[in-house]
Amino acid sequence: MNDLFRLDTGGSGPPLVLLHGGFLDHGMWADQIPYFAGRHRVIAPDARGHGRSANATGPYRLADDLAGLLRHLDAGPAVLAGVSMGASVAVDTALEHPDLVRAVVVTGAGTSEPYFTDPWTVQAMSSWHAAMAAGDLEGSIDGFMAFAAGPHRTEADLDPRVTARLRAMARTTMAKHAAGEPVSLVPVRDTWERVSKIGVPVLAVHGALDSPDHLGMAARLAAEVPDGREATVEGAAHYPNMERPGVYNEIVGAFLDGLRR
Repeated sequence: MNDLFRLDTGGSGPPLVLLHGGFLDHGMWADQIPYFAGRHRVIAPDARGHGRSANATGPYRLADDLAGLLRHLDAGPAVLAGVSMGASVAVDTALEHPDLVRAVVVTGAGTSEPYFTDPWTVQAMSSWHAAMAAGDLEGSIDGFMAFAAGPHRTEADLDPRVTARLRAMARTTMAKHAAGEPVSLVPVRDTWERVSKIGVPVLAVHGALDSPDHLGMAARLAAEVPDGREATVEGAAHYPNMERPGVYNEIVGAFLDGLRR
């Protein structure tokens, strides 16, 4: 939809769309936008109900929202790079609107139909969702931050600047919503059954300290698409673009350069 808030650097370079994680906003890409803007038209939207974009007033699909925005901006086909929820939106858009997608970069997700089986992730997800269901804003933010640290660390191990940015974004978006509000998000179905039909290059960039489930889903995607590949950022968990931006930027930059060649 063209009413989504977005940062758009403009210019004539090939479009690169940066898609944020759930409960975050375009601010998570602060270390990527200036880095890539020299050679790309960088577009970083806030998804519906996140950041500075309005909450939903009726049924919607995130992939359709993005497709509408790209058509409005005449910005397709674009490379879609996403983390967590943003990664799933990128893949869903490649499935539902393939004419708008040049390539996909994912981190911490496969499609919008995730599955969780490892004990740490199941417990962390349960605690987080319980806090959200109870309308406990502080508990919800704490539960969200468990995934930023991952199963091998605590929040205290993170760079406090990264922690502050994540908490501020999560608070802004979570405060826009209330426990028990209607769920207007319409799911995209049969995504895993269809990923082998994705005909564009896919790069999975893993945070080495992320949970086994998140790593496994991104790796499965890279293995099941016809043109998939993987790279790993050491010393980072669910948000490697924020924890190790230099390494993340180099990996994605090399992928983008390969597309140009």
